[in-house]
Amino acid sequence: MSMKEGVMRNKPRRRRHIDAALRQRGVSLIEVLVAVVVLGVGLLGTAALQATALRGGQSSFESSMAVAQTNSILEAIRSNAAAAASYNVGQLCAVPGASGTRAERDISQWMIDLKTSIGGAVAADTTTCGTIERCPLDCTITVRWDDQRAGGGANRQIVTRTRI
Repeated sequence: MSMKEGVMRNKPRRRRHIDAALRQRGVSLIEVLVAVVVLGVGLLGTAALQATALRGGQSSFESSMAVAQTNSILEAIRSNAAAAASYNVGQLCAVPGASGTRAERDISQWMIDLKTSIGGAVAADTTTCGTIERCPLDCTITVRWDDQRAGGGANRQIVTRTRI
């Protein structure tokens, strides 16, 4: 075999190698694009999951605050057990005046705390309401609030019943 024949045989091999290399560049670009799309979809899913978790956390926080405020007014009623019947009030959505008896002051402070911890602002919140019924024998405390900002229903409520 002469030198010319060996050189001639190698040229097509080199071309095939160069053609394959050129084709490989296009495939790797498509692979990168597919990887970016998959990564983007994954990041969007993670962001949606984070938003859902934040809403759920806010709803849980509001429920915990409603229970804590319910326990707070129950302790105030227990500390003034002789006047427990004077704590009975219908549905309150506005903060009553804090004058008069100890029970009236306790209820006023309870509504301020309730609106601050659940509603965020006392004056602006009109959806956070509290009810105290049937004290002292079967005291029922009901707290209602709008849970839509946390992803829940418009009328959420916690009901606590106890004996004083």
